[in-house]
Amino acid sequence: MGEPILALKNVSFSAQRESIIRDISFQYMEGKTTALIGPSGGGKSTALKLSAGLLLPTQGEARFRGRNIAAMTRSQNRDFRQEGAVVFQDSALWANQDIYQNLELPLLARFPKMGARERDERIKAAAAQVGYRRSLAIRPANLSMGEQKLIGFARALLCRPTLLFLDEWTESLDDEAAGRLVGIVRQFQAQGGTLIFVSHDLKLIEYLADFVVMIKGGRVSAVLAGSDVAEKKLLDRMNQPLQEKEPE
Repeated sequence: MGEPILALKNVSFSAQRESIIRDISFQYMEGKTTALIGPSGGGKSTALKLSAGLLLPTQGEARFRGRNIAAMTRSQNRDFRQEGAVVFQDSALWANQDIYQNLELPLLARFPKMGARERDERIKAAAAQVGYRRSLAIRPANLSMGEQKLIGFARALLCRPTLLFLDEWTESLDDEAAGRLVGIVRQFQAQGGTLIFVSHDLKLIEYLADFVVMIKGGRVSAVLAGSDVAEKKLLDRMNQPLQEKEPE
């Protein structure tokens, strides 16, 4: 079944004195796909960011290949960042940069010795791969939300990651564009990549996920194997009220 590549161990996270994640523990298996699901506001996107090292736990540890992300050396953290890539729910494009510059930035940061011609080839290939057909010289404000999502996905592919974090990655896309991204993800899976994604699309979850972690009220309420993931079962579990832990 593989080895854990990432693990959250007794992780809690608070922001502005509000508890968002409460003592969650689970692990991600290398080469497998894990979906984080649950009601809106339940903490699944925060759990994704904690797993990706974009947020650091208030308590507990997020570990990558056994190392506490918060305690990594600069070189260890660089290796972690180079292995993974994130597609954000809001795309997170730089508003003051055009689309080409947005795509060029990760290549400049990770491969400073890469020549301009190779960067150009990679950028145009990634844009074509996700189905982006407009000019690369315009700024994000001139794109629809769906087009911004395509560019965010293309940016994640540019450095050829083996670990992908996707947050509501098919949201705002039409069926054709969403289907294209699903095809890219299936190819990523076939190549042995590790995928962690957040989605409300239960059919997509059933189609792609090896494991499903349900997060409600900042807590893990269920962990299911892919073979147990049936759409009705997930709906039933999502609609069940959260059972508070008994005080110890």
